[in-house]
Amino acid sequence: MSSENERPGGVPEQLALIRESVRKAKVPKAKPRTWRGAALAKELPVARVVVNKGVLHLDQYFDYAVPEELDADAQPGVRVRVRFGAGARNVREGRREGGGLIDGFVVERRADSDYSGPLAALAGVVSPERVLSAQMLSLARAVADRYAGSLADVLQLAVPPRNARAEAKPSPEPSAPPAEPDAGTWERYQQGPAFLRALGSGGVPRAVWTALPGPHWAEEIARAVRATLASGRGALVVVPDGRSAGRLDAALTAQLGEGRHALLTADSGPERRYRQWLAVRRGAVRAVVGTRAAMFAPVKDLGLVVVWEDGDSSHSDDNAPFPHVREVLELRAAHDKCAFLLGSTSCTVEAAQLVQSGWAAPLVADRTVARAAAPLVRTVGDGELARDGAARAARLPSLAWQAVREGLKSGPVLVQVPRRGYAPRLACARCRTPARCRHCAGPLEAPDERELRCAWCGTAEGDWTCVECGSTRLRAQVVGARRTAEELGRAFPAVPVRTSGRDHVLDSVPGQPALVVSTPGAEPVADGGYAAALLLDGWAMLTRPDLRAGEEALRRWINAASLVRGQDEGGTVVVVAEPTLRPVQALVRWDPVGHALRELAERAELGFPPVSRMAEVIGRPDAVESFLRAAQLPPDAQVLGPVPLPVADPGRARRPGDPPVGEQWERALVRVPPGSGAALAAALKAAQAGRLARGGGDPVRLRIDPPDIG
Repeated sequence: MSSENERPGGVPEQLALIRESVRKAKVPKAKPRTWRGAALAKELPVARVVVNKGVLHLDQYFDYAVPEELDADAQPGVRVRVRFGAGARNVREGRREGGGLIDGFVVERRADSDYSGPLAALAGVVSPERVLSAQMLSLARAVADRYAGSLADVLQLAVPPRNARAEAKPSPEPSAPPAEPDAGTWERYQQGPAFLRALGSGGVPRAVWTALPGPHWAEEIARAVRATLASGRGALVVVPDGRSAGRLDAALTAQLGEGRHALLTADSGPERRYRQWLAVRRGAVRAVVGTRAAMFAPVKDLGLVVVWEDGDSSHSDDNAPFPHVREVLELRAAHDKCAFLLGSTSCTVEAAQLVQSGWAAPLVADRTVARAAAPLVRTVGDGELARDGAARAARLPSLAWQAVREGLKSGPVLVQVPRRGYAPRLACARCRTPARCRHCAGPLEAPDERELRCAWCGTAEGDWTCVECGSTRLRAQVVGARRTAEELGRAFPAVPVRTSGRDHVLDSVPGQPALVVSTPGAEPVADGGYAAALLLDGWAMLTRPDLRAGEEALRRWINAASLVRGQDEGGTVVVVAEPTLRPVQALVRWDPVGHALRELAERAELGFPPVSRMAEVIGRPDAVESFLRAAQLPPDAQVLGPVPLPVADPGRARRPGDPPVGEQWERALVRVPPGSGAALAAALKAAQAGRLARGGGDPVRLRIDPPDIG
């Protein structure tokens, strides 16, 4: 025996021997707890549970027996653990046993069950915290039905994962309602002060708000929230990204003070975010601002829901059943009978439809006020570019160079480029037909201005000729932000150049002269506003093969132009796009509402969303065909397609739901007229549930109201 195991007197250290024997012993694993023979709750011994199984053929409630030990904690709304999938034959002493452990929520306590067979018992209560209210359950069911999805999938989006440390901490005491705010900059809108007064008096107005350009939108939303809180009700605001949430967070703090609202974003971290979510659920906080997941925030006595920038793609969830923030908050406004505000500096076709249908009222400024607040917009079309020697030599027309020089005398200048990076895509300089590889039809590129090659297969192309017009000259189809920054840096060597894009997004820049090159959506806010802005390669945004190309291009342009000073302060915007096109004209006139109304009229004539309801079915060709054949679609449904989807290339980035690499999938669109959307969703959900229950065939992906129609 070693000396380290001996005491000074030579007696062996018994504790060391015990530790060694314990380490070598084979300790049996603890058996899962069972409730066999345990007494049931004396009152309401049945718990109706929604289990966390996001498959359509199991989209129903399941009854479980409540043991007496869990009677006090197993209340409606709490998280529980249950055994699922045991089968009817595994029954002992009148109780069903076995199956795998799975999470769920108690939705109801009952005296008896509709199921005639033996019930399994609840395995345990995860936490006595009631995180799912009856109101939220009703909303989740409505969302699941609208999007042909399962209730469990919606609840995964609505209720965040549990954090025990956050749950153990008490929430602060509720604050007293604030005083009603003054109208402030809402005075600039025709019905702005009346809207605030309606909120403050407990009214439920519904409005589509076309915000004026400038930095005041966050303060205006904060005043609407404060007016709602003054009436003793709660408010919920959903914004597209963390930068917008930060601006609104600062505005709410200025209006309400510290700790009077909750900020629910992914940047908060799981513990802090769950702690704030619990404060909202417990009624300690009545005002919430957050990104997409906050659309389900359990605000007590909800009086106002706000969506900012509903056209942003971030508002559409990437997880099944793919709900959109705007549609969910419309449902909340109807279910909770609360006020609704949809705001943006632009206007989507869906927003225009809400006004046209009478569901919401317009909240706009007078035309003279809007034109004064907006910058002067000038256009450069193909004719000007053809006659402009500077444009032929350096891609930027003389008007753009002049706007940059004048703007840099008084402040920063914003340059919006449709893509990031350096390597450009190439097109014919004469007819703008995209340059394609003769071997694989992939796009040609010239990275760092070196030899021409294919971006897909890498084959060098030494003698290219346009297949449409025979020209041998190429032009950059879309030059990246980094390349543009280098060009501008050489032209203005004494001016600092900053870039903002996906990998590095700036939140704000100083008001000193500088060039800020940004991709759409990543434009930083400038102190005092930009002196000028250049919107480059506008035709590349307008010619995308998508139904929303014009609407999206106008939204991106207006968002960037809204950061520029108004006409009375000398603000100028130059857009490089054909001036006769409808989105360009809407930008020049600063008339996003008129553009949306004209788009809506065309959609109605052609039967396109949002006038009609549409669903997409994606999968392998035989799977799509068999699914559509089995689905009992409404009589007025029209099937468009199916058409093949592009085969995914191994070297290209894939989005969630894209086909596997190298496989040929197809997409079919199913369209129904107004009034048949619920029937379409129900038919597709039933067909998918039947397909999953049979367990055969390749997977088929469903999506109601897909954002990209093509």
